[in-house]
Amino acid sequence: MKKKNPWFIFFWIMLFIIVFMLINSAKQKGQEVDLEYSQFKQYIKAKSVSKVIVSPDFIKGQFRDTDGVLKKFKTVPMDDPNLIKDMEDNNVLEFSSAQRSGWLAPILLNWGPIILLILFWFWMMRGMAGGSKQAMSFGKAKAKLAGNNNAKKVTFKDVAGCDEAKEELQEIIEFLKDPAKFQKLGGKIPKGVLLFGSPGTGKTLLAKAVAGEAGVPFFSSSGSEFVEMFVGVGASRVRDLFDKGRKSAPCLLFIDEIDAVGRHRFAGIGGGHDEREQTLNQLLVEMDGFDTKEGVILIAATNRPDVLDPALLRPGRFDRQVVVPSPDLKDREEILAVHSKKVTLDKDVNLNIIARRTPGFVGSDLANLVNEAALLAARHNQKSVSMKNMEEAIDRILAGPQRKSRLMSDREKKVIAYHEAGHTLIAKLLPSADPVHKVSIVPRGPALGYTLQLPEEDKYLTSKTELLDRLSILFGGRVAEEVVFSEITTGAQNDIAKATEIATRMVTEFGMSDKVGPISLQKPTQEVFLGRDISSSDRHSGKTSEIIDEEVKNIIDNAKEKSVTLIKENMSVLNKIVYYLLERENLTGQDIDKIIKGEELSPILEDSKNIKDDKENTLEKLDVLVEKNVTKKEILGGNIQSEKI
Repeated sequence: MKKKNPWFIFFWIMLFIIVFMLINSAKQKGQEVDLEYSQFKQYIKAKSVSKVIVSPDFIKGQFRDTDGVLKKFKTVPMDDPNLIKDMEDNNVLEFSSAQRSGWLAPILLNWGPIILLILFWFWMMRGMAGGSKQAMSFGKAKAKLAGNNNAKKVTFKDVAGCDEAKEELQEIIEFLKDPAKFQKLGGKIPKGVLLFGSPGTGKTLLAKAVAGEAGVPFFSSSGSEFVEMFVGVGASRVRDLFDKGRKSAPCLLFIDEIDAVGRHRFAGIGGGHDEREQTLNQLLVEMDGFDTKEGVILIAATNRPDVLDPALLRPGRFDRQVVVPSPDLKDREEILAVHSKKVTLDKDVNLNIIARRTPGFVGSDLANLVNEAALLAARHNQKSVSMKNMEEAIDRILAGPQRKSRLMSDREKKVIAYHEAGHTLIAKLLPSADPVHKVSIVPRGPALGYTLQLPEEDKYLTSKTELLDRLSILFGGRVAEEVVFSEITTGAQNDIAKATEIATRMVTEFGMSDKVGPISLQKPTQEVFLGRDISSSDRHSGKTSEIIDEEVKNIIDNAKEKSVTLIKENMSVLNKIVYYLLERENLTGQDIDKIIKGEELSPILEDSKNIKDDKENTLEKLDVLVEKNVTKKEILGGNIQSEKI
């Protein structure tokens, strides 16, 4: 705990005393009337004085003025031997004498401001003496040393997945442990290693693991810590960081988010930032002056390698660039196992299924998933985290929490059920579609319902057939609404947007249009003001744009027609899915498989025969209606009298 400065305490005590005395003195002076001694004598003779206190320095008392108002007075005493006799003769009832006041009060009142100024000067000088180091360290690097503390070191065992990245960094560890092994053959270790990948993939964790495996000091800093409002501070901090590294060699220097200082230098458009460029120039100079024999290696991380200056990426600076990709299925399962070590899991928890349900999740997302599931289990006073908690956590992350308070009419529920059943049915009928894992009509976030498909394995290539089937699935919901209700709603807004994007990319990027051909016609995606491309207009003529629009529309129309055909041919199955959706609100992939095969699902209440009988009657009516080609309005109009449909 930091000790308090005694000068500081003494200063405030003296300030309080002097201010109190000044206020008290000013208050008393404001209430007293200064009288001349002759006036004082006149008031005595007029018998207006009622009280007098005589001291060697002053005479105070009370008197009544000409208006009869009682006031206090003060006057300076004179050599008057008749004063006491005059007071006795003129009925002054109270008069007394007072001793001379002490010496402290006059000194404080007269010399107080000067004393305060002297104390304040001593306090400032002492503070400047103590803070001179801070003032001189303004240009020092703010890097934190994390290699020699007592905290648990991070190793590669704590980093799940990223096998290729760990292999690339293993050579750095071996050099830090045994540099002579590489130097005796004339080889040079890379001066810098750049880790880049999506946010949350574990770049910082990998850098800490390298330091932990090598057992060397680890200086970590952020790119934003170098640039300040004062010119030259960033360059000074870069120099200081490298000086610290040389003094602590062998060690690792880590700069997170290096794009804060390593961005492409001024290209002549949009203005510049001299301080950031000066910091970058100093960083380039320091990396050039790095001697690999010193045993100091710089590791940097960024998720924007495209905006870094080319001079920073050339050989001799960041010699090695390591991609930290998003984890695949196997990596996600390993990451879930690492984060689940501190959580009590039920026996029914299958991490493989959870990994399959989370394509595109990075390490931070998976950590948040496990934490969210643990919070849900604690909320329900469970002793362990179940598979249901994991599934609910995924749904909360992807679609948001359940909105149980949202009230919808029966008609809207039917529309949503048919919409999601349309997606599900098309997904089950198309052979190249991913398996359906879950269907729900429970509102979550902005979505009124959702159909979740899970790929059986991670895919890195997508065929034209798969894209066309994906379009048909997206239009399955809109088509089901249109076929059953003879009406369309706004519920397919997101589906249409996704379908349009996929169809446009098929034509302009993937070369999957026979009419356009294998030509890339997408808009430029490079950022302006990076000195690369400042044109944001399309790179094709107006006639080509018309052909693109026509091809996109043809692809979408064909996908929609395919959905219409499948929906009309399988109305009976669609109605069964809707029935169970309205009854249960959630259906699993196994439930959908049973419905497709014509099997019945077990009732929610096993001891209720009424539900089973009502279900059989309803399904029979649905089959009869489809076989007799009953119109869509009759289905909607209420020929199926049931509480569920």
